[in-house]
Amino acid sequence: MAIQAGTYKLGPDNASLHVETGRSGAAAKAGHDLVIDVTSWDATLEIGDSSSLTLNADPTALHVREGKGGLQALGDDDKADIRKTIDKDILKKKSITFTSSSVEDTGSGLKISGDLEMGGKSKPVSFDVSESDGTLTGSTTVNQSDWGIKPYSALFGALKVNDDVKVVVEAKLG
Repeated sequence: MAIQAGTYKLGPDNASLHVETGRSGAAAKAGHDLVIDVTSWDATLEIGDSSSLTLNADPTALHVREGKGGLQALGDDDKADIRKTIDKDILKKKSITFTSSSVEDTGSGLKISGDLEMGGKSKPVSFDVSESDGTLTGSTTVNQSDWGIKPYSALFGALKVNDDVKVVVEAKLG
């Protein structure tokens, strides 16, 4: 197995979890592609005879790290407004959890499948995690509307956040 057997506790102290958004619509040039850090979360990765992964993320702990593109740079007020919109209109402060149903060794990492609960709905997802020198890196694309989440739009729909968002994790096992 590429990853040594054991229990790994992950969170903001030894790992990063973030969401990457894109934009579309007639006014897409006015908006920003966002990188949003999840600043309060924890996960437990068990590697052994019965491998598993569980994750809990605080839906109110998403903070905009950066906005790429757009007509002008995002200021602190803009970032705070985006956070409020995520809390109130997008995630509505509903829990975000992941519980694996299978964790398979691929030789260079793991293939993880399980149920992601978000927006009050649970759906199956699968993703690959690669391992190199004790660092795990993985990502998956999530279609917000599959979880009943309406992607953000402004300017009467002329500026939209894409339905697909990318969730990225990087963790140093130690």
